[in-house]
Amino acid sequence: MTNLKNNRPVFVGIFILLGLAILITFIFTLGGQKKTFVKSFTINAVFNDIGGLIKGGNVWFSGVKIGTVKSIKFYGNTQVEVTMSIENDVQTHIRKDAKARIGSDGLIGNKIVIIYGGDSSKPQIEKNDFLIVEKALSTDDMLATLQANNKNLLEVTKDFKSITKKIDSGNGTLASLLNDPSMAINLKNTIDNLQATMSNVKTASVSSKNVLSNLQNFSGNLNKPGNSINNLVTDTLMYDDIKGTLSQLEKAAAAVTKFTENLKMVSERLNKNDNAVGTLLNDSSAANSIKVTLKNLETSSQKLDADLEAMQHNFLLRGFFRRKEKANK
Repeated sequence: MTNLKNNRPVFVGIFILLGLAILITFIFTLGGQKKTFVKSFTINAVFNDIGGLIKGGNVWFSGVKIGTVKSIKFYGNTQVEVTMSIENDVQTHIRKDAKARIGSDGLIGNKIVIIYGGDSSKPQIEKNDFLIVEKALSTDDMLATLQANNKNLLEVTKDFKSITKKIDSGNGTLASLLNDPSMAINLKNTIDNLQATMSNVKTASVSSKNVLSNLQNFSGNLNKPGNSINNLVTDTLMYDDIKGTLSQLEKAAAAVTKFTENLKMVSERLNKNDNAVGTLLNDSSAANSIKVTLKNLETSSQKLDADLEAMQHNFLLRGFFRRKEKANK
């Protein structure tokens, strides 16, 4: 019992030392996370909206934590100035044209400051410099955009539902194409014809290549002296004769053109009803009248033949026709 009382101060001292050790370890651990004992410098950024960023928030650069938010205060009427404590080791990596924006640590985590970008040819940032700020989309902006997208998706869904309904009901060309096997067969035949046409085009292309090759050979032969065409090209007297012939051909072509125009004029007149021939060709009533007249003439001719035959058998004229018949024999 006496030994326990004598050892009590020792146990108390041990527990105190353990507590101090744990406290010191905790302080150094927390200080290491908050970069409390790391040499640093301050830079600033002015935001229109910090979106809930608080003092002590982390600062990230290229995915690495490089400092913390030292202070937050208003800048002017509506803006907010954020002062950040940055490690000295990363000063050489941040350029004056680097940008800063508000982000989040995860999808719904704490707000952080993200530093990014910067041209390596620009000088490095210095103490108390101000970073360029880029406005980031807030949660409200993202929700508004998501809502607008949902509305657009709903409209697209309605339109697609209407289209599918029309297709199922058999309305429109697409529905006919899907539901009518004959149209599908026609489409297949059309595709086959198109493939055949493309094959013909390919064949024509090869033929054209051969024609061009032959044309090159032909032009090369033309440039060789001693053949008729080369003589024709180089002989100026023959060229004058050909020029005169071409002039005469041109006059003949003009005459043919004139004749064609006259023929066209006559054809146009024949297509009109203001002349006799045009009336006969285009007026159906006139054609019917002529047909009736011809029919009447035919009937009259038949009746006249009958009358003449009756006259031949008449007792008054019978002798006359008999004498004429004997004379003809």
